[in-house]
Parts: sequence; structure tokens; C-alpha cells
Amino acid sequence: MSTSVVLRIALAAFVLAWILGPAVLRDKVPLLVVFAIALGLELQFLVGAIRGSGRRRVPDRLPQQVDRDRYGFEEADDDDTEVLVPAPRSPYRGFVVGLALLCALAGLAWFVESRTGWDSLDGETRLEAVERFSAVASEIAEKPVSVGCDEARDYVGYVQHADGIAVVGGDRTYVTPEICFALYRLAFRGEDRGSVTGRAIAVLAHESWHLRGERAESTVECYGLQSGVAVGQELGLDERTARRLMAQQLTENRLRGLETVEYRVSDECRDGGRLDLAPADDAFP
Repeated sequence: MSTSVVLRIALAAFVLAWILGPAVLRDKVPLLVVFAIALGLELQFLVGAIRGSGRRRVPDRLPQQVDRDRYGFEEADDDDTEVLVPAPRSPYRGFVVGLALLCALAGLAWFVESRTGWDSLDGETRLEAVERFSAVASEIAEKPVSVGCDEARDYVGYVQHADGIAVVGGDRTYVTPEICFALYRLAFRGEDRGSVTGRAIAVLAHESWHLRGERAESTVECYGLQSGVAVGQELGLDERTARRLMAQQLTENRLRGLETVEYRVSDECRDGGRLDLAPADDAFP
């Protein structure tokens, strides 16, 4: 079985697992990135097939010299020997098959996502949700601000490598549809999905602090995790659960790699530290 066939089977299996498997897989793995990688591999297979299409070696089906010496085969008359050469396989055939598979899987994923994610909500429900998110953000920003769910991914998402964005001191922030849907499920359905819910709360609080005027990502991250406790409570969590989720986010923050070092909180982000918003309170964050 060729490498391309194995990878296509693996892609189909993963997409089906993404659709039918646990919700945490859909929340953690952007499917668009998976399709982009798969398309890149298909193009690589195509280029390799085109480059190698003119260098095919026709195997010699006649007895080899060592067999003639050992078993006494008579020399065959080359003029009477008919060699059948298989027709060359088009290098575009495999690419078309792979592209058709990608399109079919993408269509299936879109069909499921449009009926289960943020896009599955009607316009009135989405408007009600963002109004509630905006009210929460306004409390942190200490001024009227608005939250937008970037369905078109013009500002945030897979390409921009960010779950949210805001102009420092501005009055509007954009977050991904996944963040909006996680916040919606908490605020309107009472669903706590662990780290997914915690991440959504932290992103909303983080961007709200940017709107308030704070610029340094590390400081904003620390303030956002502390404010996230109140945000979680306003959206339906009890205080204990909200603190647990923000504590989990704080732990994950300190485990991040060097590629997000500007977001990593400092040693002052602790109970009694310089960035403690409530130093008189023993609870942190």
C-alpha cells in the first residue's frame, strides 16, 4: 500500500473521529489546519509523480544470465520476443482522487459544524449572546465596549494564531466563533466543559483588559485570569468552579513554550504579588 493511500485513509479516519468523537477534539484541533496540511501533502505527491513519470524502468521478464548458466536456458531470439510495456499511469490521477476526498470530507465537516457550532445558532440568539458578553467586558473595561464573534475570521482564528484581538484602549474586541460558542454554552445552557470553558473565559477577560488600556501581554494575562473568576460567576459558574478553572489556566500559562513567551505571566502574578488585584484576599487567582 502506497504512502499516499495510507495518509488518505488516516485523514478520513481523523475527520470522522473529529465529527463523531468527543467534543474536546473539535475544540482543541482546528480542522482547517488539518485540511491545509493534507492539501500540501497531495501537492507534494503530485510534484513527485510528475518528476518521476519519465523515468520508469521496464523490468526484464526473461531468464537472467545466472539462470541460463545454471539451468541451461537457451538464448531467446530478441526479434521473436515480445515485451509488453504497461501504459504509464497519469500523475494527475492520484491528485484528483485525493482532492475529491478532501472536498468530500470538508463538505461533511462543514455540514456538521454548521449544525453544532456557533453558526448553528439563529441570528437573534447570537445577538443576545454577544450583548451579554459585551456587558461583562464593559465591567472590566470600565466603559461601554462591544464583543464581536469573528465568523469570517478576518481578525482572529486559524491564520492569525489568536483566539481574540483588541486595540489597546479601544471599544471593540473580536474573538473566534469557538470562544463565543463556549461562552454561549456556559451562559445560556449552563454547560461547564472544563479547560475549554476556562480558556473562553480567560480570553474574554484578557481582551477586556486591553480595552481598559493595559498593553503588556504578561500583565494583561495575569489580570485577566483574576477577573475571569468574576466573569465565570456572571456567566453562571459558582465561585469555587470559576477559581478552579482560572487556576488551571494559570498552570497552563506557565507551561507554555517559548513561542508564546510574551503571554507568560511573571513571578509577580501570585497571591500577594505586585500584580495581585486583591492583595487583602487570600484566594488567588
